[in-house]
Amino acid sequence: MTHPPLSTLLPATLVRGRRIGLFGGSFNPPHAGHLHVAREALRRLRLDEVWWLPARHNPLKPVDIYADHAERLAQTRRLARRPRFRVMDLEWRLGTDYTIDLLRALAPVLRQGRVVWIMGADSWAGFHRWKDWRAIAAMIPIAVFDRPGATLAALTSPATRALWRFRLPAHTGAGLVDRRPPAWAFFSIRQNPESSTHLRALRDRRRSAT
Repeated sequence: MTHPPLSTLLPATLVRGRRIGLFGGSFNPPHAGHLHVAREALRRLRLDEVWWLPARHNPLKPVDIYADHAERLAQTRRLARRPRFRVMDLEWRLGTDYTIDLLRALAPVLRQGRVVWIMGADSWAGFHRWKDWRAIAAMIPIAVFDRPGATLAALTSPATRALWRFRLPAHTGAGLVDRRPPAWAFFSIRQNPESSTHLRALRDRRRSAT
């Protein structure tokens, strides 16, 4: 498949001189917990925008649990229809399946702004299983936001142990986007209990009942 030029997919004017949070995820489906993290990221990191980046699929999860990409994208756009949020279909249009490949493809444009990666504590707990995770940490600062039931796993994870000396205090979070990576911070926030796993289970029970 031939993909459009990067300048067409992501004009430099969207990034130049701006503070951008990249919020990657399956969003399968997107929910209020995602929205809560995105809002907290805007405020605590003092971002100009949060870009929601729905994944084509998560290589660490079974393909058969995924809703159609167009459906997930549409759901994410409806949820994130807020000022300073932007839903970007970059992974699908670039043909990338891994975060490291997406970041490398976007690097020529992203380096013109100040950019931070946003993730939940549940994802950080398994970050060491991501492809080239150490290279990701060396490319972009990372903001980790607490999620229900994931605090201990995140703060005792292999990624936390490996990157402990690069951790910044949460109260300095507004400066995270300006730091040279590796740099990361863990943010304890009011936790929203919604999860994609729970919503999929509810959906499947409704379907089986009809």
